[in-house]
Amino acid sequence: MTDRSRMVRLFLCGDVMCGRGIDQVLAHPCSPEIYEDYMRSAEDYVLLAEQANGPIPRCNGPSYIWGAALNEFEHMQPDARIVNLETAVTRSNDYVHKGINYRMSPENAGCLDAAKIDCCTLANNHVIDWGRAGLLETLMTLQKLDIKVAGAGRNAEEARAPAVLKLSKARLLVFSFGSPSSGVPVDWAATGDGPGVNLLPDQSEASALRVVDQIAALRRPDDLVAVSIHWGSNWGYHIPDQQRTFARTLIDKADVSIIHGHSSHHPRPIEVYRDRLILYGCGDFLNDYEGIRGYARYRDDLALMYFADLDASGGDLHALKLLPLQIKNFRLSVPERQDIEWIAQTLDRECQRFGTRLALDSEARLVVTGPKKGG
Repeated sequence: MTDRSRMVRLFLCGDVMCGRGIDQVLAHPCSPEIYEDYMRSAEDYVLLAEQANGPIPRCNGPSYIWGAALNEFEHMQPDARIVNLETAVTRSNDYVHKGINYRMSPENAGCLDAAKIDCCTLANNHVIDWGRAGLLETLMTLQKLDIKVAGAGRNAEEARAPAVLKLSKARLLVFSFGSPSSGVPVDWAATGDGPGVNLLPDQSEASALRVVDQIAALRRPDDLVAVSIHWGSNWGYHIPDQQRTFARTLIDKADVSIIHGHSSHHPRPIEVYRDRLILYGCGDFLNDYEGIRGYARYRDDLALMYFADLDASGGDLHALKLLPLQIKNFRLSVPERQDIEWIAQTLDRECQRFGTRLALDSEARLVVTGPKKGG
């Protein structure tokens, strides 16, 4: 039996992309105009999804998009809920010419409150899609909701600062970085007096050591540390050697408990290194991709809830469970058994080269096991 009295349970997931089409089916949508090569209205993404999976109701309340995830939150009772919010929260019309622009209205941001999200990481390639004014409105909106942020700010100092989550058994620092390898424009970097993101220029040893120094300057002896990184390509299971070395350096030299990687549209392999957790790519948790063709073999409609139990006093990973869900009608639902088995088998296959295994338990959750310290 797990002694929860000594544990901190964290919920993590990948990209929460509740802008564009999803914003349109909530109660207070932005104007639907978008500026893509093939789409001029965010409503077109709603129509695509309806062609694929049937009618989607409009004017939905803030809890609509979370669907079955809300029951799982209630069942698992995480001490903190951390998501990568990959959209601007703004009505700004100052769109950036970059091909795809995500925004949701500040009035619809109550959806984050409905899921009791504690922390949004923002160092990603969509948070400034509607200009610096859009970023400032995003920061202001999340502050009003009392949701902590990391990875973006009104200046470089704010963007570098971790979110500080004061949990009942520990203090958790969440650092957030965005990498150009995931499409974060280099000129989005926050400056001394200008808003922007906390840019990680590369995954070199020098960059890793700078992050190590940044963590050391701010952590207290008993703090737990998570580092959230938006990095890498959208598709495929390959993990670059630089990513693996970077993640391990942060564990070896900064005693980081979790590397929370995202950007891939589907889950990527998991590594347990020295009893610390490395999530190389958590996959999308919510998106408006229903009906879009081309990458069906990766099943980006299947999302995962990651529940990590850490030792509150040392930060080691005690247990990791994943709950598969499916994005359907712009909300999270319970997948069919064969879909759960598919993602379990696929991730188990891809994780084996990292010494990690996945198995389904009696509740259709994926239990993750890895080598013990020194393995």
